[in-house]
Amino acid sequence: MSDFRGTQGTRGSHGSHRAGKRRAWRAGAPRGALVAGAVVAIATATTVTVAAWPDPAGQSGAPAATSPASSSSAAASARAGGAPDDAKPPAPAVSPTRPVTGAPRTIPFVREVRTTGRGTGWRPSATTRVVVAAGSEAALADEGRLLASELKRGYAQGVAARPGDVELAMGGAADASAPESYTVTTRGGRVRITGGDQAGVFYGTRTLKQAVRSGGGLADGVLRDAPAKPRRGFALDTARKHFDAAWIEDRIREMGDLKLNEFGLHFSDDQGFRIASASHPEIVSKDHLTKAEIRRILALAASRHIRVIPEIDSPGHLGAVIAAHPGLQLRSVSGKPSRGAVDIADPKAARIVDELLGEYAELFPGAYWHLGGDEYRALTVSDPEATYPKLAAEAKRKYGPRARVQDLATGWLNDRAKAVGRHGKTDIRAWNDGYFEGGVVDAPKSREVAYWTGKEIGARKPQEYLREGRKVLNVNDEYLYYVLGEPNTFQYPTGRRIYDEWTPRVLRHSESVPARYDAQITGGQFAVWCDYSNAQTQQQVARGVRLPLRAVAQKLWDERRPGLSWDGFKGLAGELE
Repeated sequence: MSDFRGTQGTRGSHGSHRAGKRRAWRAGAPRGALVAGAVVAIATATTVTVAAWPDPAGQSGAPAATSPASSSSAAASARAGGAPDDAKPPAPAVSPTRPVTGAPRTIPFVREVRTTGRGTGWRPSATTRVVVAAGSEAALADEGRLLASELKRGYAQGVAARPGDVELAMGGAADASAPESYTVTTRGGRVRITGGDQAGVFYGTRTLKQAVRSGGGLADGVLRDAPAKPRRGFALDTARKHFDAAWIEDRIREMGDLKLNEFGLHFSDDQGFRIASASHPEIVSKDHLTKAEIRRILALAASRHIRVIPEIDSPGHLGAVIAAHPGLQLRSVSGKPSRGAVDIADPKAARIVDELLGEYAELFPGAYWHLGGDEYRALTVSDPEATYPKLAAEAKRKYGPRARVQDLATGWLNDRAKAVGRHGKTDIRAWNDGYFEGGVVDAPKSREVAYWTGKEIGARKPQEYLREGRKVLNVNDEYLYYVLGEPNTFQYPTGRRIYDEWTPRVLRHSESVPARYDAQITGGQFAVWCDYSNAQTQQQVARGVRLPLRAVAQKLWDERRPGLSWDGFKGLAGELE
């Protein structure tokens, strides 16, 4: 989250969490070209063979291509103002009769590329159709219609594909081994995209869409691709700053093209509550999203195979609820109120929170839920039991004479998990500072740890959660926190630093955990926190996250050191706009 416990500033939604000193990014020197030919493949830890991205300079026999680095420089010199990371070169001019050669230029990079070196490849023509194969109509009609509209070509289903067409189909032994995997076969002037599931086929269409944008089409051959990590996300703090539905929908479309599959929605905090409520309308901020707007966002996300994961953070960060119900606020032994924290010894606090959880668990589909659990003020002092004796007494009453305030807080989250569990939410996560060691009450091992900071009082290292056998999601505030206004020594993350330095195993500061824990790290999430809500406009936020989000998408799809330099990657991002 962003409120760094230990400081009393706004939670900078994970803004505070970010109180650690940032290291300046290290500008990595451009890397040498990787061999690109008929087959370029590198074995990975998964069963998928992968191809490293060829250097744009065309060395070692690589097919000639427009240099993303030079395109980026041209765009930057033509642009007035704006961050240098926002270079957007024009799409390359391509002759409709020129053969397509080489690997497709996409973000994220395709992991395995096998080109035949023969044939002219495929380009969309006036007669091209997107065809959903017979037997796959029910599963892939939406994907087919979307691609047809993007290519501005015809759509058909249940008929034979002709030369020039793009065919989508479910199944195939090559695709069944991994979720979200896909195969693209280009032969005889047509393209066939298959996948082990609908998401895989959708990602294949994203590869084709980007290949058309960057190079005009696809070379003859076979592409095989699958993600390294199953959870690839972007999270937005709408509680501190209202973002309109159209802006969010644009980010959903952007995420889909980058093969990201989780959108975290933090809509309740001290500064605001941003979705309409029937159970407690008194807590809703003036600027908010209607439920009709949320349903449209959910429908768009589903069409891009993105799950939306809502978060009502508790027992801290409930200032919007407390503003309407001041009697729920936690107070110390001296009577000092604790900002944003409810009194978890008061059953009325649990009742109101559970009513909200039930209402929104019905609004948001799926099994996913974020409980929050971070920066509860009672646990940021040196002696919680002495400072909050009411909580200490309730802990002992509920859990026995050895129980402490941390046990009461753990029990609170466990009870909230049961509340959303009654509505089918079984895939649940909480922030890492909502898990405690040495208590008499524990969080279930099945609950995912969203690890965002190691800077708080008593912060535990990531390895401790991993040694307990827990799944961990990487939300490292050193690299993945975009905090408006840059409070508490936060600096806006750069795409370059993520691209050159970060991997999913870099969970805390710039330290990487041992490779033996890789399977427990489910993925990562880039997060926008709005500590100073007026520091940037919606448009500035969209521009600011553009390249960092692309770098994160690349490293979650394939965490290995890329073969393309940062300047080349930045130029490629511009080509694909």
